[in-house]
Amino acid sequence: MPEVGFLVVGSGTLLSMSRFEEFTRALKTLGYVDGKNIALKYLTADGELKKLPYLAEELVRRKPAVIVTRGTPESLALKKATSSIPIVFYSVTDPVGAGLVESLARPGSNITGFSSIEAMLVGKRLELLKEVVPKLSRVAVLWNPNDASSAQQWKEAPRSAQELGLQLHSMEVGNAGQYEDAFKAAISGGSSAVSVIAGSLEDANAKRISDLAIKGRLATIYPRDTFVNNGGLMSYGSALGEPITRVALMVDKILKGTKPAEIPVEQAKKFTLKVNLKTAKQIGLTIPPNVLARADRVIK
Repeated sequence: MPEVGFLVVGSGTLLSMSRFEEFTRALKTLGYVDGKNIALKYLTADGELKKLPYLAEELVRRKPAVIVTRGTPESLALKKATSSIPIVFYSVTDPVGAGLVESLARPGSNITGFSSIEAMLVGKRLELLKEVVPKLSRVAVLWNPNDASSAQQWKEAPRSAQELGLQLHSMEVGNAGQYEDAFKAAISGGSSAVSVIAGSLEDANAKRISDLAIKGRLATIYPRDTFVNNGGLMSYGSALGEPITRVALMVDKILKGTKPAEIPVEQAKKFTLKVNLKTAKQIGLTIPPNVLARADRVIK
């Protein structure tokens, strides 16, 4: 019975576990049932990036047939741990820039997957904030300096902000214990909105971030709709389920003999906007009709 490992930074009770359940369902549609013709091993760093090297080594020692992982930090840890076991990621912003693959069309090694192209969406999220808060002048951008993907997305923000006439406040958070102080600093610095950069640490602390944004009455946009499910104001990102479905198909190919180097990296093609009107009411914000009309889902 082949084993498939699943490694993520996030806590097992929030986003990462829901993604694992999605992955399990996706595999089931392809004929794989955990415990019958496949064995699934789930490992989480519980939000602590420093645990990744050890977990990667632990997973590699089990010699699974393939390893599925989320973002850049997890993928880099696994790349260091093995050059032979197939690795498939489902949310890496720039796999070429991160050094994970040689090119999207020809990965060239034991790694392939699905790119969320998050860096391209940074400007769109700032644009949506500007639409929701027309008089917006200063926006805080929450990002993780310890995450290469997060840092790359942050670098994309100034250009878009300048085009929209926005000033940026850098909310650098490298560990979960810094969130509360970061929000206080953003508010005291005059920010009235927050754009959350996609990253493993942020995913692991979605509820905490959403709660702090509401407490500070900040209009906030997130990269994933899971944040909105946990009280976030709105999200814009790749369609729910698209990455996991595509990755499950890649795993199926690998289990049937195809090498990762022969499977091109795929990119997100479907994007969704989700709005939480309950949260809007909590922070005293009215969402413009033109934004609501474009929303794929509205929580009332």
